[in-house]
Amino acid sequence: MRTATVTAATVTATFVGAAAAAVTAGRFAADAALRHAPGRPLPGGPRLSVHSTAAGRVALTRSLASLRPGTYGLDAPGVHAIAGPVLPDAPHHPDTVVRRLVAVTHGSLEPGVRVDLTPQVHLGNPRTALGLDHADVDVPGELGGLPAWFVPAARDTWVITVHGLGASREHPMVVMPFLHRHQLPVLDLAYRGDLGAPASPDGLGHLGESEWRDVDAAIRYALRFGARRVVLHGWSTGAAMALRTLERSGVADRIAGLVLDSPVLDWHATLRALLVARRTPAPLLPLAVRAAESRAGLRADHRPPGADPAALRIPVLIFHGPDDTIAPWEPSRALAAARPDLVTLRTVRDAPHGAMWNADPAGYEEALRRFLTSLV
Repeated sequence: MRTATVTAATVTATFVGAAAAAVTAGRFAADAALRHAPGRPLPGGPRLSVHSTAAGRVALTRSLASLRPGTYGLDAPGVHAIAGPVLPDAPHHPDTVVRRLVAVTHGSLEPGVRVDLTPQVHLGNPRTALGLDHADVDVPGELGGLPAWFVPAARDTWVITVHGLGASREHPMVVMPFLHRHQLPVLDLAYRGDLGAPASPDGLGHLGESEWRDVDAAIRYALRFGARRVVLHGWSTGAAMALRTLERSGVADRIAGLVLDSPVLDWHATLRALLVARRTPAPLLPLAVRAAESRAGLRADHRPPGADPAALRIPVLIFHGPDDTIAPWEPSRALAAARPDLVTLRTVRDAPHGAMWNADPAGYEEALRRFLTSLV
């Protein structure tokens, strides 16, 4: 009898210990999914080898990623370059793809270097990367000063750009030349957790649930310094922040429109995708997703951004596509279907998360031109 009791106690202790270990592992995975190194590409993205370079050309490992249409950054420690479209007629080996090499902006792109293909095309600031005059400004936020770049122009409708996951305020520079040509001032924001900005109190990202307050601060800054109205242009979680700002800000009446690129509208799906990208073991995924939702304050009684289409009252342009594995595009389609009077969805194919401009720069900018023309 004593032996049976001891055995039962041992089994119970083992089970409890295993359950506690699983909970701890789930929380660890959740924190890793919510703690992103500013400006570093998302985990799980394609790593490509540089096979060779020539005048205006770079040969990369052949893969679905290296065959994507459009313009991308090539990123490695100490190296950054801009790769343009695929050159199908260029001589190449069967295991390589040749793309146009637009520029090597940092370091040296040597054969053998392993690079990330990233939507973040430009490195530096608007002056060094694009030749655009700008001012370095500090936006007063609730946690402290938020660094931002201000690119002046003639109109009194400002565009506030907000980057998302796996990017920094360098990412929105892809649309700055277009916006500048159309005389739209740009305020490109770094928010809590970014380099030079205050850290969030818990050191974690919240998929826009707390960060939207920094966008609110940026609107108030713009209004203080000459803007009459603003357009919010957000990528990924930056798009979620834009929607949350529209829903919650005390100055939401000064928002003329929203441009949402790859918006994160389904927390659960995005957290799961981030955890999978970090190679979280499948048995831990449900626990890790729940832990991440709890850590980020994404409670079940909180509706995600855009969950009430009837509440929309301004025009919205969404860029999204079926190849986004981080933020599924079904919620974008549903939002557009529910409010065809206000929401325009531009479908972009062959584009990963946050890369809708990269896949089709000309088409993206034309859709953006038509949308903004009606607002300014």
